[in-house]
Amino acid sequence: MNHARAAFLAVLLASSSAGCATRGGAPGAIRPGAPGRAALNRASLELAYPLFWSEDRDGDGVLDPEELAVVWGLDPRPREHWVTKDGSFTHAFLEAWDRVRARAAAPPAPEDARQRALAKELAQSYFTVLESDFTPAPEEERALVRHVLEAARLVERLHARQLGTYGMEARIPPADGRSRLVFFLNQGPWCSGPATEKDPACSAIAPTPARISGLYPPELQTGAGFCDALANGARGGELARPFSLVSRDGAGDLVPVPYHVAYREDMEAIARELEAAGAALRDPGEAALRAYLAAAARAFRTGDWAAADEAWARMDAESSRFYLRVAPDEVYFEPCNQKAGFQLSFARIDRASLEWQRRLDPVKGEMEQALAALAGPPYAARAVSFHLPDFIEIVVNAGDARAARGATIGQSLPNWGAVANEGRGRTVAMTNFYTDPESKEIQRRRAESLLCPATMARYSDDRDASVLGTVLHEAAHNLGPAHEYAVEGRTDDQIFGGPLATTLEELKAQTSALHLTDWLAARGILDRDLAERAHVRDVVWTFGHVSRGMYDAEGKVKPYSALSAIQLGFLLKEGGLAWRPEADAANGRDRGCLDIDFAAFPAAVTRLEQVALGVKARGDAAAARALEAEFVRGGGAFDEVLRVVAERWLRHPGATFLYSVRY
Repeated sequence: MNHARAAFLAVLLASSSAGCATRGGAPGAIRPGAPGRAALNRASLELAYPLFWSEDRDGDGVLDPEELAVVWGLDPRPREHWVTKDGSFTHAFLEAWDRVRARAAAPPAPEDARQRALAKELAQSYFTVLESDFTPAPEEERALVRHVLEAARLVERLHARQLGTYGMEARIPPADGRSRLVFFLNQGPWCSGPATEKDPACSAIAPTPARISGLYPPELQTGAGFCDALANGARGGELARPFSLVSRDGAGDLVPVPYHVAYREDMEAIARELEAAGAALRDPGEAALRAYLAAAARAFRTGDWAAADEAWARMDAESSRFYLRVAPDEVYFEPCNQKAGFQLSFARIDRASLEWQRRLDPVKGEMEQALAALAGPPYAARAVSFHLPDFIEIVVNAGDARAARGATIGQSLPNWGAVANEGRGRTVAMTNFYTDPESKEIQRRRAESLLCPATMARYSDDRDASVLGTVLHEAAHNLGPAHEYAVEGRTDDQIFGGPLATTLEELKAQTSALHLTDWLAARGILDRDLAERAHVRDVVWTFGHVSRGMYDAEGKVKPYSALSAIQLGFLLKEGGLAWRPEADAANGRDRGCLDIDFAAFPAAVTRLEQVALGVKARGDAAAARALEAEFVRGGGAFDEVLRVVAERWLRHPGATFLYSVRY
């Protein structure tokens, strides 16, 4: 897979250049002082064109058809609308590129407060296009890709219904490309950037519509606390079912409506595409993928997600060349953190994961016992048989899987049912995000602004250090008290409420990743040097989430931000980390920096692990709220450190990933 990159930074804009269209059917050669590739790509996206000059591969300063990536999802027209089958630019492309060139040469000033806010929203991102080329593949593989991409398009529509945003884009004037781009990226009109998400002027639609979820009756969502009111009502357990929305029956009573009933037409269309994908795939080596496609199609018609999960869990890096997940899974997107969001992730398998599996598979049971001992009663160690993470290279993410900012770099699924409860889930680490040169450079500059020189010397962007925390985080979702673990018959959602339960599960997983890194190093399974480099990367990971703020525009806690604040605050308090206010950061320019005390760090992490696991094991809501109050809500001893972290991190734009697929 190639990364097509356009970091929209001033230094890049100043140093690059590009050409103009010619009668010969291709953009012309470089002219000194002309807009650069990055400026052209920004102009193209802000006109809502899916045209992205991925890289000047032959170094001739001319945009060639093979260097054009067509961004998936932004425009329904196929690549053939822009590039002919014989590899020439079409008249439609040349007309569009003339408009792109004109905008890049003289970017229009935003005409009102809303457009200024949208420009600020987009300025917080640099864009990276992940390109996948299946054109050399056999016809059956190209047919698989074609049907999966059509299913992805339908999943986007289905998730828009869940979000309550379906059809809203029709209210955006066709010529308002900036608004159309923001709507596409955020899957709705509301802004998501740290500097703009709470700005009432920042909306892709004027006037800004109310944020009303499609999963609950609108009249329930007019005041704060409606999630608690639902949970505490007479039918709270039924209404919280993850694979249903809440509606009213003929008598006006609240009732759960299964997804496959509420969204029958869309789900039937997705089922047909999945069946067609399976029918196209004749390779005997892809029997496991065909079985999953058939089971997933049935689930979209019947709601039998458990059977689909059984088929999915039987897939791994050795039974298929592909990774596919199409299902309702995560709950972060909705106000009550109860309902599962539809997603599709399609990827190629990266077989480098097999070495990690060889190392870690023999000690999965011991890891479970180690965490159970720290959790304490009433939790007792279980027999676990989950898959250690497969490494995957994403081709396309759709629906809830397609993030406006950053990307999910690891996932452990399913979240419910026998496969999850019996520790048989499947985990993955996405290895082709943040690996392009721009992403690595920006990440390093951010780290240098916050870490002291001695700790920065242990920073590494090599693959093992980068991926270890993700591998162990996702494995830990299958260890210890997990999502459906119950105390006196009550699950974590019922004990803590959806948002806090989600935060606690992610805190458990990420703290377990830190703890298990040292646990494995102590047993010689990892070397100490790798463990320390991975710790630096995991601490830097928390900086990014702290920078996003603790609460969203609706006042709902952000689970990863909250867990990051808890980790930083607790480890500073316990001495595993040290803030040195008078020392210079590694960049030599910023005063005040963070050091990891590698001698004290493991013991401090173990104390936090006991807290994180123990709260879940006991169902201790009071202790959970105290943890949130001390480290997340503000007014704590380390607020100034968190403020500095956010300020320095946000000096640089963050990644937004787009996808381009040829087949």
